[in-house]
Amino acid sequence: MASAAVAVGLPAMSSGPALTSCRPLIALLDESDQALKQFALQKMDAVVDNYWAEMADHIEEIETLYEDEKFGSRELAALVASKVHYHLEQFAESLVYALGAGALFTGQIHSGKPSQYVFTILSKVIDKYIAERAEKESNPDAEPIDPRLEAIVESMFDRCFEEGNIKQAVGIALESRRLDKLEECINSSSDRANTLSYTLEAAQSLITSRLFRNKVLKVLVELYRTLETPDYQNICQCLMLLDNAKAVAAQLSELVKSGDEAQELMAYQIAFDLCESDMQHFLQSVRAALPSPMDQKASETDAMAEDMLSAADAGDGDTEMKEAAPEEPAAPEATDEEKELASRVKKLRQILSGETSIGINLEFLYRNNKTDMLILNNIKGALEVRNSVTHQATVFANAVMHCGTTVDTFITENLEWLKRATNWAKFSATACVGMMHKGCINSSLNVMKEYLPQAGVSSSPYAEGGALYALGLIHANHGEGILKYLCNALRNSANNETIQHGACLGLGLAGMATGNEELYEDLRVVLFSDNAVAGEAAGLAMGLVMLGSASEKVIEEMIAYAHETQHEKIIRGLAMGMAIIMYGREEGADTLIEQLTRDKDPILRYGGMYTIATAYSGTGNNSAIRRLLHVAVSDVSDDVRRAAVTCLGFVLTTIPEQCPRVVSLLAESYNPHVRYGSTLAVGIACAGTGLQEAIDLLEPMTKDATDFVRQGAMLALSMVLIQETEVRTPKVKDVRAIFEGVIKDKHEDVMAKFGAIIATSILDAGGRNVTISLTTKAGHKRMSAIVGMAVFCQYWYWFPLAHFLSLTFTPTCLIGLNRELKMPVFDWVSNTKPSTFDYPPMTQVKTEKAPTKVATAILSTTAKTEARKKGKKETDGDGDKMEVVKEEGDKKEEKEGDKKEEKE
Repeated sequence: MASAAVAVGLPAMSSGPALTSCRPLIALLDESDQALKQFALQKMDAVVDNYWAEMADHIEEIETLYEDEKFGSRELAALVASKVHYHLEQFAESLVYALGAGALFTGQIHSGKPSQYVFTILSKVIDKYIAERAEKESNPDAEPIDPRLEAIVESMFDRCFEEGNIKQAVGIALESRRLDKLEECINSSSDRANTLSYTLEAAQSLITSRLFRNKVLKVLVELYRTLETPDYQNICQCLMLLDNAKAVAAQLSELVKSGDEAQELMAYQIAFDLCESDMQHFLQSVRAALPSPMDQKASETDAMAEDMLSAADAGDGDTEMKEAAPEEPAAPEATDEEKELASRVKKLRQILSGETSIGINLEFLYRNNKTDMLILNNIKGALEVRNSVTHQATVFANAVMHCGTTVDTFITENLEWLKRATNWAKFSATACVGMMHKGCINSSLNVMKEYLPQAGVSSSPYAEGGALYALGLIHANHGEGILKYLCNALRNSANNETIQHGACLGLGLAGMATGNEELYEDLRVVLFSDNAVAGEAAGLAMGLVMLGSASEKVIEEMIAYAHETQHEKIIRGLAMGMAIIMYGREEGADTLIEQLTRDKDPILRYGGMYTIATAYSGTGNNSAIRRLLHVAVSDVSDDVRRAAVTCLGFVLTTIPEQCPRVVSLLAESYNPHVRYGSTLAVGIACAGTGLQEAIDLLEPMTKDATDFVRQGAMLALSMVLIQETEVRTPKVKDVRAIFEGVIKDKHEDVMAKFGAIIATSILDAGGRNVTISLTTKAGHKRMSAIVGMAVFCQYWYWFPLAHFLSLTFTPTCLIGLNRELKMPVFDWVSNTKPSTFDYPPMTQVKTEKAPTKVATAILSTTAKTEARKKGKKETDGDGDKMEVVKEEGDKKEEKEGDKKEEKE
């Protein structure tokens, strides 16, 4: 500083004691000499961290110097003002003056040790730049971005590239929506494959705009192709997220045509990965776009024939004799290579149809079924005979425990007990058969033939409706072969509301996400009949058929009818149907969400909450969470508040560790509906994770004062602990004991018993071989599982909808196939103890020990009397005694007596 003072003609300050106040420097700002002002500002910049409070009283003077265009050190004044505002925590003003400081501020960024002030203002610079870029993206007519911001951000990118902080640069590029910089980050990385994987993960978790995310995915697809060894799996995953079925089909076709066995196997693996997402409409489009070598050959032959015919017709017309028309050339016989290619494409189609996965999973669940039948029998024996609620829960528990195993032993052994189910309980019990045979798509009609409607045979409409619903559960998301049968059953229902109810639910499940207009029209006819029972199922089924389509026409029709009808059941069905239609649409669903959440009808507001859940499921979107939390504490309807809290679980499915923290305060609410919603939210978000924070939150709620809160806590605990063993999570034993205690307690509320029965079955679901998973192994959303869980939550109003829980189950198996899609014999080496993943031990029958005979108590007086009698008998018989050989004991006594005499 001394050299600086000399340069402007001022005496150098002596190195005396340190400053105790900056008032002398502030006084220099009032001088007319610019050199003095510059000197003062230089000194103030050096001590601002210590004396900012004094400078704050004179901040206007410093700002005036910056605004004076004639002042030569405006940038220095701006820097000092910025630092003072920073210490006052007025970050917006601090940022404005930091930008005004220009090179003085950017120079501190590139200095060896940037201060906390620099880091803070840099973060504000990036935030402001990101906000302005986002506004520019949404509104091209917005004001241009401040070039000073651009310059600082560019310098940040350059610094990241120099220091090798590529991931930091990727984060800034994604947040600021700079695709050009994103490409530069990836191309300049030393490990491009790793950087691409990081970018893909960040794009799905950080980017809230679906439109921009799609742009990023398109860039990633191109960059993945430029790798030395292209990552075909991630290419196809990106294309799936972009909903580009033709590009996926082209990529798969290219792999199978390559002739390389490794690439052929890669194509099969990609097809299996795509199947896991359960996006049936997308898979159908991929199958349709796959080329068939035979079809291609036939089309080439047809084109050749047309060319020959046109050439013959083009001859001169004045000739008397014409050559005969050429015969159509026969299709040439396929070569071995073409047959091999056709075989590969056929395997691809088979995998994409889901048949291969379904068949293998069925075989796995049947072979490895470890259901503990004694648990079911104990539940059945512990319940009251006449209670229909617990009876229905036990029947459903059997279906959950045997879901997909095709084992119906419990039913055949308890036919008389099952016959107690009447009316809608019979409907539900019949549908449970579909859960047990889930996936038997080739034999579904044979399985259900005893219950299905038959011409000329009259049976219970509840059994027939349940059977149609069961067909839908069996063919859920794979219903190509059963849709026609269900459509005919709906048309021939003779307006029986029970059969229509089952047929509509079956059609919705089988035709999920197909967008079939003919199917939609059939359901629409049932809806407009204005029957409460059939209309509810029709409204829900319309949403399932149009799943994820966001069709404006369908939404308008459903909202209009929801306002016209007087039936609450129909309104609820339509509300859930609209929510399902908006699946995965994110900000594209905001218009409908706003419309539903502002409606006067609480049922439609309830639907608005589930629209947020399905549209933003798995995104962790902050605005969606904020909206749900606001409704959870402000709406006047308990149903809407409960739904708002429950839906938090759907939004947080990909970040389950966040959910217990978000709902922890809501779990202590005075409102039992909010507490119930918080239990389900944790159960949904943390399903299958065994998360300790979730268990700690839920376990105390099993003792809540309200019965349905205890029910929700037990259901959520079972979801969290499904597939967990006592070795991995010791709490499992305690939780099972809690459920057993509630079931056996005769004084427990029916609602709590209902929850305990179903929770017990969820812990052992699918023969103890399935888990609840709303995402795939790769972290992508499972469409059918999310929709199934959303509809399962409606069991609160209508119990038969609980059967949708079966859509969330996925087998916990690792399957290896060879090139022929056959399962070879192979062994796995595990470095973990078998007990870590072993099946829970079977319940043992407690055998009571037979009572042992207790020795008779002998009184002292009785012993004396007996001894007296014995002595009397001996004295009476002395005269008649014969000589006897003395026993060893008597001989010993005599010897001992002789020894005593000798001593004496």
